[in-house]
Amino acid sequence: MATSLQEKQINALKRMLNFNQPPTKTTNAEPQWKVLVYDRFGQDIISPLLTVKELRDFGVTLHVSLHSDRDPIPDVPAIYFVMPTDDNIQRICRDFQNQLYESYYLNFISAVSRQKLEDLANSAIQANAVQQVAKVFDQNLNFISLENELFTLRHQARESISYYAINKGDVKDTEMEAIMDSIVDSLFSVFVTLSIVPIIRCPRGNAAEMVAEKLDKKLRENLRDARNSLFSSEGVPGQFSFQRPLLVILDRNLDLATMLHHTWTYQALGHDVLDLQLNRMEIEEVIEDGPTMNSPARKPRTKKKTYDLSSKDKIWMSQKGHPFPEVAEAVQEELNAYRQEEGEVKKLKAALGLEGEDDTAISMLSDNTARLTSAVTSLPELLEKKRQIDMHMNIATALLEQIKARKLDTYFETEEKMMSKAALNKSLMDIISDPEAGKPEDKVRLFIIALICGPPMTDAEIDQYCVALQAANCDISSIQYVRRWKSYTKLQAPSSQYAGGGISSTSMFSSLLSKGSQFVMEGVKNLVVKGHNLPTTRIVDALMELKSLPDADDFHYFDPKLLRADASSVPRNKSPFQEAYVFMVGGGNYIEFQNLIDYAQSKSAPGMQKKIVYGCSDLVNAAQFLNQLSQLGQEM
Repeated sequence: MATSLQEKQINALKRMLNFNQPPTKTTNAEPQWKVLVYDRFGQDIISPLLTVKELRDFGVTLHVSLHSDRDPIPDVPAIYFVMPTDDNIQRICRDFQNQLYESYYLNFISAVSRQKLEDLANSAIQANAVQQVAKVFDQNLNFISLENELFTLRHQARESISYYAINKGDVKDTEMEAIMDSIVDSLFSVFVTLSIVPIIRCPRGNAAEMVAEKLDKKLRENLRDARNSLFSSEGVPGQFSFQRPLLVILDRNLDLATMLHHTWTYQALGHDVLDLQLNRMEIEEVIEDGPTMNSPARKPRTKKKTYDLSSKDKIWMSQKGHPFPEVAEAVQEELNAYRQEEGEVKKLKAALGLEGEDDTAISMLSDNTARLTSAVTSLPELLEKKRQIDMHMNIATALLEQIKARKLDTYFETEEKMMSKAALNKSLMDIISDPEAGKPEDKVRLFIIALICGPPMTDAEIDQYCVALQAANCDISSIQYVRRWKSYTKLQAPSSQYAGGGISSTSMFSSLLSKGSQFVMEGVKNLVVKGHNLPTTRIVDALMELKSLPDADDFHYFDPKLLRADASSVPRNKSPFQEAYVFMVGGGNYIEFQNLIDYAQSKSAPGMQKKIVYGCSDLVNAAQFLNQLSQLGQEM
């Protein structure tokens, strides 16, 4: 039984590829050949979930983009997986006229309107293709699930629902409505796929409130229309208990600092430094070629290499939430273990290659028959393991180069100390004016965090810092925006909401340095972070555990299953929630995601699992978010 959102989405896609019939053993053994046609949204949804090999196993011989030039393949059925946009509908109508395929199975990622269905029907009649249109489905899969506990709404074309789009000064009401509607449509898809109706909580007076109201209305309308309701009554309410889950919708303005924070855990570093996208990481690797390699005049040639990080990758799944030094150590240990196994296989080879009938060969052979069998069976596993270790070696080395070049450990340590109100080793002005320390964007990020979380500064002090930042060629337009944002929020967010974890440096990677490791760690601090909750996690904790927290006490409560919608309705549940979905309007990142996952693990007891799933309108790393703040600052 599929339990997580990601599993349910994969199952829905597999059903769709089997012409919307549940896959059976016979269809898996002998699938029918077909063409898969998708648009950019469809591609983003499928690519983290199904590999090309898995598509082929489902009979997909060809997968193509809807808007590419396609040749007719008259005797093959085509499965379309596209958004119901005007462009896409027109293109499908053209396909009908050109008689591209034997039959058409149209699957729309979100619900298609009556008007567009009529347009399709008219063009099918004109093209004399009514018989060929086999089925039209609303899939309600308008979201991208990246992991069991993580989903995002958009990848390509995500600027339309970004923090900048929601917060820019000249945004029109109609634009805002459109942004909110597209976010609600995706959230609606998430809960249709889960087939559960959550209890919704949100803060007052911001974008999150608009999303919550619209989502409540949409869920309510769907539940009321019993004949066409997408939430079947036999759906299991929640997998852990009969209690419905909580959906907490939050606004990015609750906490800008986390979006700019330098980080220290593996996955979040990958996103911040190497731009991890849709579970894929791109790294530039130097190609060594011959003796001219070391000549100073030549720039080393580089090629881009892409790595897929899936849930099948054991090293990734066990290490992605850990601090970087621990990851480097774990990868090194995996490498040592692998070398040992490889050594055993080599010994076997040597034993089998022994000439002559001397006693040693015979005795070794008899011992080794059993070991040989196990070695042969474990070879594919060994090769796969080697590939994974090499990949993580390369990623970790690329991260390490960036950490050293940009002094990311110093930034991380300084920011954590600011958040926990501890004394700094090196003053803010020293770091800003140090030409060796990081890129200009690193300095701006550090200063904005100081502005939000540090001790209050006077305008004159801020101006002084701005002059120093400009001298270090930083673009300070983002700081202008944050200053205005701070005066707007009128300190309604008390600075006490950042309770940093405090940091301790442990002995310098002792085991790594002693074992002759692949990683040259000198000069990088081994920072161990004591667990602490970010503002988002503290609000989720208060709402799940029914605690009182000044930030969360006046949150709205919506229950779409109640007959009368009433914004003033009081929370009815008396027992804490075991399952929560946390959704961030205006972008999220892996730091916040990891913090929620750590919190859920710390609260889980044997037999009582807490489950938190994190979603956001788009995943943005600090450089992209800073860019949006700069745009907002320039438009002020």
